[in-house]
Amino acid sequence: MFRTSRTSRTARTRAARTTAAALAGLALAALTAPAPAVAKDSGDASGPARVTGSARILYGIVPDDEIWFTIDAEGAPHSHPLPGLPNGLPTDARGTVHFSHRTASGDFREADATVDCLATGGPVATLTAVITKSNGMTVGDRIGLSIYDAHGHGKDRLGFSWGVGNADVDKDGHLYQPVVGTCMALAPFAPVTRGGYTVHSVDSVTA
Repeated sequence: MFRTSRTSRTARTRAARTTAAALAGLALAALTAPAPAVAKDSGDASGPARVTGSARILYGIVPDDEIWFTIDAEGAPHSHPLPGLPNGLPTDARGTVHFSHRTASGDFREADATVDCLATGGPVATLTAVITKSNGMTVGDRIGLSIYDAHGHGKDRLGFSWGVGNADVDKDGHLYQPVVGTCMALAPFAPVTRGGYTVHSVDSVTA
């Protein structure tokens, strides 16, 4: 084994300290330097957030069923007062959702719902709506939807809260479906096979 002289160790220690100081200076400069300009979306970001469209989706669990969602939702910030939140939420919204499901055997269910929340981010939106009329779902229940607007590059997609998630187990070990909170939804898991959706995104959560 080679032994290192005291002089060479001291020299290397000084060099290491000098390098560390230089790196610290570079890191500080990076932290305090102005942030680089970020290219803005070339699309029109004016007006409220919106989701519109009507589409048939492919639900993999029952691929032969015919399922349609028609959505007309628009952001309406601070329009729905809540207990403790007299000004409502920046993601408050208005609009309608119509859902229909015809099974391969011919059974038919449909529902109408009133939109109460909408959040957007780029090509994706989540919204919730409260059931107002249905022959298969409970009036007053809130449903959650997610939408992906592919902008012509691939297929649009949609997810719905009662499809493959939103399950929990109560204290007695029984499975149940929890209440859906405002703007809560799954990822848009189901591809559109006919029709499509348009997502107009704005930073509504910072309004």
